Amino acid sequence: MVSVDGTPIVPGVAEGASLVLDQPLSWWGGIDPRNGTIIDPHHPQHGQPTAGSVLVLPRGRGSSGGSAVLAESMRLMTAPAALVLGEVDPILVVGAIVGAELYPDRNCPLVVAGGGYGLLVSNRTTRIRTDGSIEQA
Repeated sequence: MVSVDGTPIVPGVAEGASLVLDQPLSWWGGIDPRNGTIIDPHHPQHGQPTAGSVLVLPRGRGSSGGSAVLAESMRLMTAPAALVLGEVDPILVVGAIVGAELYPDRNCPLVVAGGGYGLLVSNRTTRIRTDGSIEQA
């Protein structure tokens, strides 16, 4: 088991299979909110589903419209179960907060893993706790 201390930016509890992205991702034009699939043709994980996963990525990339796409994916229940970032991304923070505010029965916790980011791997059951701790089995 791997345990990483993270900083909860948007606190919450979540669990899902992890998907670790090789590169940052823009939600605007990078994720299809209808099904949660990575649609950016230049991204190494193009075609990968993110819905319900604990999505681990270095940071977001670009467009402020990404906040709306994340909130919309929360409405459609195609968002990741949680986001674990290597560094804070204000666009994703806004999307997670707005989505939770608009749809109170849905949340997408966002945690910054900092130095422990590199310890996380794909395809592991990953749990996010309200204190920001991340556990992979």
